Formats: sequence, C-alpha cells, structure tokens
Amino acid sequence: MDGERSSLKTTHPLLSDPAVRQALNLLVDRASVHEQIYGRQGQTSANFLNAPSRFFSKNTRWEFNVDKANQVLDAAGWKRGADGIRAKDGKRLKMLYQTSINAPRQKNQQIVKQAAAKAGIELELKSVTASVFFSSDPANPDTFPHFYADLQMYNTTMTAPDPQYFMNQFTSWEASSKANKWQGRNVTRWRNEEYDRTYRAADTELDPVKRAALFIKMNDLVIQNVVVIPVLWRNGVSASTTKLRGMDLTGWDSTFWRLPYWYKQA
Repeated sequence: MDGERSSLKTTHPLLSDPAVRQALNLLVDRASVHEQIYGRQGQTSANFLNAPSRFFSKNTRWEFNVDKANQVLDAAGWKRGADGIRAKDGKRLKMLYQTSINAPRQKNQQIVKQAAAKAGIELELKSVTASVFFSSDPANPDTFPHFYADLQMYNTTMTAPDPQYFMNQFTSWEASSKANKWQGRNVTRWRNEEYDRTYRAADTELDPVKRAALFIKMNDLVIQNVVVIPVLWRNGVSASTTKLRGMDLTGWDSTFWRLPYWYKQA
C-alpha cells in the first residue's frame, strides 16, 4: 500500500479472519513446549500479563485441540485442497512463521508446524540472526518491529512490577510503521478502540483495585481476540552455592541487584 509493506491502511488476507486466529490458538501445544524444551525454566500460561498476581486474569484458558481447530476452520469455509492445504476465496492457508536463531525457538517452531499441518495450515519457518531480529535498524526488513511475516515468536519482558508501560504494546498510537521508523512498540499493529479507552482509563485511575481490573480487561481483550498467543511464562533461573546469603532475589531486577550485601556463611 503506497509502497509500504504491513501498512496500517491494509488488513491481513488470512489473519483478519477470527476463525484462523482461533484455530492457530488451538494448535499451539504449550504442554509439549514446556515438557520437551523448557522444563522448570517455564510454565504454561493463557495470559500475556502474568504478574504481579493482582493483575493475573482468571478468565482465560488455553487448550491444545487439533480436532477443534479443524472444526473451526470447516465452519468458517476454509476447504482442504488436493494437497491438504485449506483455501478460501482463492487464498491459501500458507504462512511465514519467523523467530530468532535459538535452538529452543526452532524446536518450538517445529512443534507448532506439525500441529498446523494436521489442520490444513502450511507454515514456512524462518530463522533470523538474533542481532538482526532484535535490532532497531529501520532499514533492515528482518527486524521484529517490521514484522514482515505472518507469525513471529519472541520473548517480551516486563521489567517493572507496574504493567502500564508493558501493556502499551497493543495501543493504536504505538503501532510500528514506516512513519515512526519502525520504533513503535505495537509490532502486531492491532488497533482496538475499547483497548485504547481501557488503557487511558488505567493511566489515570488511582484506586488500585479498579486499576488492576482495567489491566485484566486489557489482557482479556488481547487474548480473546487472539492478538497474541502466549506459549510460556518463562522463569528467571540462576544457581549459587548453598552457603551464599543476603541475595534476596526479586523478579524485577538483576540477580546481582544486592551484590554489596552478599556474604558467604562460614
């Protein structure tokens, strides 16, 4: 559109159909990813916003169900072709799925690809060097804010116990585009008026209970619309001698944040 890929003036030819997004959500085998790849370094979650606990939504559930994914696509009119790939109105369910080069992520891609194939969705896998994928180079089309693919996977980190900054990743004014040199935090480019209103309300709400409810609503809007498909809530992992004292670990800072207070028990 006007010489710009992923323009805000366009809609995705496949993912604009809610049924396709719902099917993809049913095809992510979180339990296998957890068991086979991350183990104790992660835990499955249906939420994008997981902590602190007062912001954790209890309204969501995740499910891995290939049969149900097939039913959703059948009902939406996506028919299998001779090659087994579904199509509708001349559009085939073939998508490019990218992430950074990282052994666990490539295994994750394979798990999703295998399940998708059983539902008539063909996924082409792409791996990008991490230094390129996570760079802010506006001229490089392989960075994750450009999002020149149909699907992509990466880890996003909430660095503070308050989610205001973390949840602006889905506000319309943060949409990543050529106009802001691909620096916008909303790389999905999803725009929703209800989400924007809820975010602005949370920005000025002083009652902590009401404010937490607003963030739970934001999380639920993102999950129910399948804007993002959470795979794992990854844990921070570190090891030390059993005689080390004074660490007082926190999930919101480096393991070394209290380094001056460390001491070794005699």
